Amino acid sequence: MQVMEKLSQIKDVHALLAEVLLQARRLTRADAGSIYLIENNVLNFSYIHNDTLFGASGVNRYLYASHTLPIDNHSLAGYVALTGKPLLIDDAYHLPSGMPFTFNDSFDRQSGYRTQSILAVPLATSNNKTVGVLQIINPLNDDRQPAAFPSGDLLLLKHFADNTAAAIERAVMTREIIMRMIKMCELRDPKETGVHANRVGAYAAEVYHQWSLKQGIADDEVKRNKDLLRIAAMLHDLGKVAISDLILKKPGKLNSEEFRTIQYHTIHGARLFRNQASDLDALSAEIALNHHEKWD
Repeated sequence: MQVMEKLSQIKDVHALLAEVLLQARRLTRADAGSIYLIENNVLNFSYIHNDTLFGASGVNRYLYASHTLPIDNHSLAGYVALTGKPLLIDDAYHLPSGMPFTFNDSFDRQSGYRTQSILAVPLATSNNKTVGVLQIINPLNDDRQPAAFPSGDLLLLKHFADNTAAAIERAVMTREIIMRMIKMCELRDPKETGVHANRVGAYAAEVYHQWSLKQGIADDEVKRNKDLLRIAAMLHDLGKVAISDLILKKPGKLNSEEFRTIQYHTIHGARLFRNQASDLDALSAEIALNHHEKWD
């Protein structure tokens, strides 16, 4: 109950899915796991936890990756996304004959890791739309050696995934609203793209994370602040919607008056969050106003 309450409070979809993966591994004592998100009709390898490869310090608890998989039966995750059916595999390298899927060993070959037992379930919203796949790997026995998942873990993980659906749906909706706002900026300023906004959000969250480690800040506070910071940082240039196209799209160098005008995008952006109803509004206003300041 406490876990579900904690998940329901996370607003950013990336922070939420990272926490979902962590809690799923704790439930099943899994050494590793990954979350795939369905984006542009492929599975994007969004997060990976692997205590054997990366340790459990939190510094490398997840990786941003560009690796994708097609949604088909040529991988276990692809099959789960395609059919919406969960899978429990005792030994990925010795699948029973006649299975309608295959094991993709590319990650093992690249990393030197040995995948044995796999448990994969779809991540679906309340309208039964599959938005991703949760896959956990190699449960550890009392001697910290890989073992097979007990059959009860399949029901446990499926129940867990089903109960995270509402939180996932809210986080996806939040991200979609933010991305539409960024698209609005992109219509005005072609240089202001979703890729850029996502990159700024990811960098800001990671810089804060590294700083917080040195400050000894409690884990719960770090996770909450990273969640808010990632979203707020993505909206840093929203004030550009108030700047004339003649300036935003000018091909040459700005003159001094035009430069002073574009500097006001920070003020315009902060004003969009003037009627603050949450911590996210307050942080978004602060970042919009100050993101060009040179504090050092």
